[in-house]
Amino acid sequence: MPQPQPHEPQAPAEPGPSQLAARDAADREAAHVRARALRMFPEGVGPSPDPAGSHFERRIRSFQPRRSRVTTGQGEALKRWWPTRGTDIDGQSVLDLDAMFDGLPVVLEIGFGMGEATARMAADDPATGILAVDVHTPGQGNLLRLAELGDLTNVRVANGDAIILLREMLPADSLSGLRVYFPDPWPKARHNKRRLIQPEFLTLAATRLAPGAVLHCATDWEDYAEQMLEVLTAHPDFENTQADGGYTPRPAFRPLTRFEGQGLDKGHVVHDLMFRRVTHSD
Repeated sequence: MPQPQPHEPQAPAEPGPSQLAARDAADREAAHVRARALRMFPEGVGPSPDPAGSHFERRIRSFQPRRSRVTTGQGEALKRWWPTRGTDIDGQSVLDLDAMFDGLPVVLEIGFGMGEATARMAADDPATGILAVDVHTPGQGNLLRLAELGDLTNVRVANGDAIILLREMLPADSLSGLRVYFPDPWPKARHNKRRLIQPEFLTLAATRLAPGAVLHCATDWEDYAEQMLEVLTAHPDFENTQADGGYTPRPAFRPLTRFEGQGLDKGHVVHDLMFRRVTHSD
């Protein structure tokens, strides 16, 4: 009787010409963004163009850097405030949130656009610290400018990959809340895997949220809202704050932004989801 032959592992398929071209284009774009940032800010003065460098694995990202012009006001705010109110996400050390926010409870906001809503929430709730993370340099500068104008001492800006921030730089149970407002919907079906709200992300986030802390998401993409509701409902570390298990009416503390207003004018429906981190008895 013939003996089964040992399985020979197959070598990974070589990337095709189109994949190589796309990779080269992405590398050129990243190099261009890094070069522009290096020209804009001397080392230690502003956000780093590539804070984590090559220290961490290459993986599918839920964000893409956006290249746009930094205004004079944004650039000056970055130069003035980045050394004391900015943090590069390099993954090399754990942040001391108590020292950063003078002992205030801290909410992490992932993706803040131009920072208008973040600044308004910080002004309305000075007893809560907001650690706002994004990769958009003009938005970072604008949020620091708004914080300066409003004398908002409870805002800090983080530059880089939120996954590295959560995984490498935040202590367990250290966050009193997590906000993800209007994340990139990656609307094409083949790109859905890039969406941030996935089971793996929720598992990581749960380890950094204190028991009872709330994860608050908002989106104006119907199918993304459905996906969020599905994966959050199924995740054992979260429970819906809505008794009926559905979406949450927009809470008063989340400002209606210009971006959101434009979507509403076009007939978009905005869904809020608020899920509480739960603990499990042994």
